[in-house]
Amino acid sequence: MHKVLVVDDDKVLQESVQKALEYHHFNVSVADNGREAVDAVYREKYDLVVMDVNMPEMDGIQALVEMKKHDASIIVIILTAYSNVSDAVKAVKEGAFNYLEKPISSENLVALIKRALRARSMVETMAFSAPTLSLGTKNKSDQFVGESDEMQKVFNLISKLAKVNTPVLIRGESGTGKELVAKAIHFNGPRKDEKFVTINCAAIPENLIESELFGHEKGAFTGADQRKLGKFQFAEGGTLFLDEIGDIPLSMQVKLLRVLQEKSFTPVGSNREIPFDVRIIAASHRPFEDMIKDGSFREDLFYRLNVLPVYLPPLRERLADIPHLISYYINYFNDLHQLSIKGVADDAKAGLLAYEWPGNIRELRNTIEHAFIIEPHEYISLASLPEIIRRKVQGEKKQELVALDESEETESSIIDYQSIQNSVFDKEPDEDKPQIDHKFSFSSSEEHEKLDFQQAKDFFEKEFIIHALKTNRGKINQTALKANIPKKTLLRKIEKYGITPKDFY
Repeated sequence: MHKVLVVDDDKVLQESVQKALEYHHFNVSVADNGREAVDAVYREKYDLVVMDVNMPEMDGIQALVEMKKHDASIIVIILTAYSNVSDAVKAVKEGAFNYLEKPISSENLVALIKRALRARSMVETMAFSAPTLSLGTKNKSDQFVGESDEMQKVFNLISKLAKVNTPVLIRGESGTGKELVAKAIHFNGPRKDEKFVTINCAAIPENLIESELFGHEKGAFTGADQRKLGKFQFAEGGTLFLDEIGDIPLSMQVKLLRVLQEKSFTPVGSNREIPFDVRIIAASHRPFEDMIKDGSFREDLFYRLNVLPVYLPPLRERLADIPHLISYYINYFNDLHQLSIKGVADDAKAGLLAYEWPGNIRELRNTIEHAFIIEPHEYISLASLPEIIRRKVQGEKKQELVALDESEETESSIIDYQSIQNSVFDKEPDEDKPQIDHKFSFSSSEEHEKLDFQQAKDFFEKEFIIHALKTNRGKINQTALKANIPKKTLLRKIEKYGITPKDFY
């Protein structure tokens, strides 16, 4: 149930809105002014705030700014009298989702709230892509990634991009969610009520792409038996998403650059210059730097599009997201197919974590749906996953057996716990640092009958990883480096043992 805060100093309107929302199964709290509202948002997590502009102590715009500083993900809908519409427009520029003029109808308010929640849901889905906003420098640390919480990063990024009208270039491998990023920017910005138009530049023949973008007049070429609007004209006032922009031919790149510079275009077969007001978002998986060097992509067009670049890393570089994605898609396909899959079995989870996902999120989504179709039980098993993933797991098991056999054949079979501890801290031992004293205890006196190598190995691995994470304050990269554990292995073990690195910050 979504939590909504209603803020208005007019008690009659406040109560009316509260009752209307509770009727539609929202969990509603109230506040009498902006100051109370800000305090409430700091105390509790709200999904949405419905707030008047003119209030005592703190007005709606000031309260909005304070709320967004604390929680950029919060949705705010402004209520305003007709005479104060300019204030409501200002509030939208400050991050409000939209506004309604008084007197308001409960139907319009509920419809707007549901649309706002759908828009935020889109961003929540995108959160698993963890996009990074580059500031255009060569220093990798110069990347705007928001606050520490992953969801906050995404909301802050979308907030930055949605408020401006400059072009955005989204880069990333196929399947990383580039179109989803574009939609999230559009549907959380001031153009959200206008069209979002997509054109796949790679799917259109070279001789037709100009007509698709700019339209044509009747008789402009063979087969042009009627006048046609292009995507620029069709998207007027909204957003045009140029997917796979790296695939357009050089001749078209010249024309597109001119159109973006002049803010006008000429349909094929026409002499009319048509101005347009369209937000441009482009995306591609292509390596633009290499294409510029070999002359297949214009440098000036690249910089025209690359004003606000977004990079979506491949799934193999963020394995910690996979469990969240799996959970999301299980819920999604349960709803879609009216099934009741409860989760993923351990062997299947190991396979999903071991696989490198060349097709990224799109491939993971298809894999989960594939498993849904053939899985007869409540938990997705390894047998229900595609063969390529099963082979990966079987191959890793064979490697582990070979490594185990080799280790048993070596003479250095004694584990030096102190040396391992030293590798977690520094290269040299330090008397001031705590010493590891691992002991295996058994509940039975017949200890020799209870010995289990795999149990002992798992116990040590878990304790060692927890110790390493505590030492390095839960920082994955630092722990992997200091403890000499490959990052991929560390993430897999963290998932296996249900360890939460955030517990050690």
